[in-house]
Amino acid sequence: MNQELIYQLALCDVPSIGNYHAKILAQHFRTATRIFRADQSELENLEGIGPARAKAIRSFKNFHRAEKEMSFISRYGIETLFLNDSRYPARLLHCYDPPALLFYKGTAPVNPARAVAIVGTRNNSSYGKQVTEKIVQQLAAYDATIVSGLAFGIDAIAHHAALKNNLPTIGVMAHGLDTIYPPEHASLARSMMQTGGILTEFRSQTSPEKYNFPSRNRIVAGMTNATIVIESGIKGGSMITAEMASGYDKDVFAVPGRLTDRKSSGCNHLISKNKAIIFEDVANLALNLGWDAPEIRHHTIQKDIFTDLSHTEKNLVTLLQSKGPMAIDELNMHSGVSLSHLAAALLKLELNFITERLPGKMYRIRY
Repeated sequence: MNQELIYQLALCDVPSIGNYHAKILAQHFRTATRIFRADQSELENLEGIGPARAKAIRSFKNFHRAEKEMSFISRYGIETLFLNDSRYPARLLHCYDPPALLFYKGTAPVNPARAVAIVGTRNNSSYGKQVTEKIVQQLAAYDATIVSGLAFGIDAIAHHAALKNNLPTIGVMAHGLDTIYPPEHASLARSMMQTGGILTEFRSQTSPEKYNFPSRNRIVAGMTNATIVIESGIKGGSMITAEMASGYDKDVFAVPGRLTDRKSSGCNHLISKNKAIIFEDVANLALNLGWDAPEIRHHTIQKDIFTDLSHTEKNLVTLLQSKGPMAIDELNMHSGVSLSHLAAALLKLELNFITERLPGKMYRIRY
């Protein structure tokens, strides 16, 4: 029996230990086994844990539920990902309360180099379907993994489009992996597991209750580089995902729609309140994320164009060549140049067609 996994499962059952506290414990002790075997004093002296939670861990005896879940995991070949696992979605670790344990069934990495969340209404229009399929088709040039919630509407369209374009696609569930919701998507889920997968933080026999979906949405937002909202009302799961992504300092894009179209009211609202970047095309999204398509190769700028550059300007070019697109605040921090001198240097480089300015006060070398 995998004793470490038993302890990982049990940690989620300890009263008053939620995902936030599990993260603190995992960062300090590194393994669930060490957490349960730690002294009371070591536990309670850990900032954020205290005597009550330390006692709850030390006195925990109900391992039956963990052992039962272990049997289910083993029987169906489910992969488990604990906070400190190298396979755990690294982007989620930057969130306030990443799931302590994830359950995964599939073949694609859940920690891909590039991942985009595509979310939207369950009652999409033909325009929404067309836009979603076009976006996914264009994302194929960037080898991006498509993440969504396997729901009706935009979610399912995005998953189907990913399969059609040979892109990995991951569905994040609001229930255990012993069922598929909605049941109409069982066939889709099986296809996804061949080249992508399905992921959840919920154990078997967990039903798709309404209050589970916001938790599911935070994973969709947290494990991706950016979220694209395609058709959404003012309220709903897509708006929750967008808000969460924004709270995690992720780029949020919204596809604009007609002012009279209720299906686009949420997208228009996000754009008007500066909570989302207006989605124009995938190329613009890639610029914001600092992505180059695989076929693009960086060309070394010939040295003779640097002859008239100042020491500061040359340093900025070197920084951008080595690190790729950077925000002006990052350039300020790495160069040590005052903002006024930095702005002047960047303007000169831009006028000489050495650099170009991107949305969001980002700069990069022209290729």
